[in-house]
Amino acid sequence: MTTQFETVIGLEVHVELKTQTKIFCGCSTQFGAPPNTNVCPVCMGHPGTLPVLNRQAVELALRAALALNCRINQDCKFDRKNYFYPDLPKGYQISQYDQPIGEDGWVEIDVNGERKRIGIVRVHLEEDAGKSMHAPDGSHSLVDYNRTGVPLIEIVSKPDIRSPEEARLYLEAIRSIMQYCDVSDCKMEEGSLRCDANISLRPVGETKFGEKTELKNINSFRFVQRALEYEVERQTEILSSGGRVEQETRRFDEATQTTISMRTKEEAHDYRYFPEPDLVRLRVDDAWLARVRERLPELPLAKRDRYEREFNLPAYDAGVLTSDIGVASYFEAVVASGADPKAASNWVMTDVLGYVNAQGKSIAEAPVTPAQLAGLIAEVAKGTISIKQARDVFKIMCETGKDAPTVIREHGFEQISDEGALAAIIDEVIANNPKSVQDYLNGKEKALGALVGQTMKATKGKANPAVVNKMILERIGK
Repeated sequence: MTTQFETVIGLEVHVELKTQTKIFCGCSTQFGAPPNTNVCPVCMGHPGTLPVLNRQAVELALRAALALNCRINQDCKFDRKNYFYPDLPKGYQISQYDQPIGEDGWVEIDVNGERKRIGIVRVHLEEDAGKSMHAPDGSHSLVDYNRTGVPLIEIVSKPDIRSPEEARLYLEAIRSIMQYCDVSDCKMEEGSLRCDANISLRPVGETKFGEKTELKNINSFRFVQRALEYEVERQTEILSSGGRVEQETRRFDEATQTTISMRTKEEAHDYRYFPEPDLVRLRVDDAWLARVRERLPELPLAKRDRYEREFNLPAYDAGVLTSDIGVASYFEAVVASGADPKAASNWVMTDVLGYVNAQGKSIAEAPVTPAQLAGLIAEVAKGTISIKQARDVFKIMCETGKDAPTVIREHGFEQISDEGALAAIIDEVIANNPKSVQDYLNGKEKALGALVGQTMKATKGKANPAVVNKMILERIGK
């Protein structure tokens, strides 16, 4: 691919707030309810109804904006964004326009081992629209209004993102921060986190932005990256051949892994914003803001740095463990139960996450508790079982819920470390493998592994490898 063009990406992320009721009425925000059951005259926009602002939605928006390092507008307002579409029953959306709750923030991501800051233009509160479902043959459309009025924040980035990979890393950072702050569950499959992307290309060294393409409602991080990669290829080809990129809205087609034009967009929409007449101005006093700030948790990047510093973990381990607050909490509980941090990290990343991911579960549903995992790690450290045996023990722990000492005792997993019990077996292995002995004495290090392997086979994997290694070396005189 040619490198004569620079990629410029900005993302608009919609995050559904974790409230029990909608932003302007008392209807439930429950996901998966039968269509059009979580609705009322207020969220359906019936004449004569009035909105009442949900205080918890404001609190969550404040928490999110502070976590994103935004300046808080303590005196702001709501506006009407006017447009007509079947999933918007009022004919307008209550949003925030020129006075959002948060502005001028930033998020840091790790790119190739270096920190990069992505600016955030604004964080604003608004209500969600309904969900349109179109028949495959185009014969009709249905609308479910359950989502209408669910509280959202929209997080608008600056055009600081320079590659599809950076876009994915930024989205992952946003999701982690929202989950850490308990602002949203961020389940993309349920629509509680959605992303629109704006992408343009410009000649390297040019400061003026190129013509942008908007990509709508992409529902996974992998698809966001793939859609943007395709757009880089498509726009590069157009510009390299002397063509002009048309300003348009496109969607990502998962089957073909390409983007497809939805509509051209020569000019920006005129939403005819004006202040929402049915809501008073929103004022956040100093005491309220201070309470929200004080309750902010340790955020993912700070936790990652602490893991590297306090637990001496590699950057990769720290990144994996802190990407999800549930994983971080589980890991810290294992360490608090007495496990070595690096050993705990290895087990959590490989075995625990491997098991729960295969089962389609979250780590909170792991059948092995942090204390039980710490107990298993302790048995390995004591030499009771080998690491290979420990993985067999772990599987049984997952199936039965029993702790490591119980499984080891019931299934006879105890490692043989008694030199007296191993002496005759090792002597026989040495006698039966003179070539391996001679090869090792001649400098072939791998030959020792063959002797240890034969001993392990003879003991059905129960011998302590470290003890076996020591005894073999003592017997062959080196």
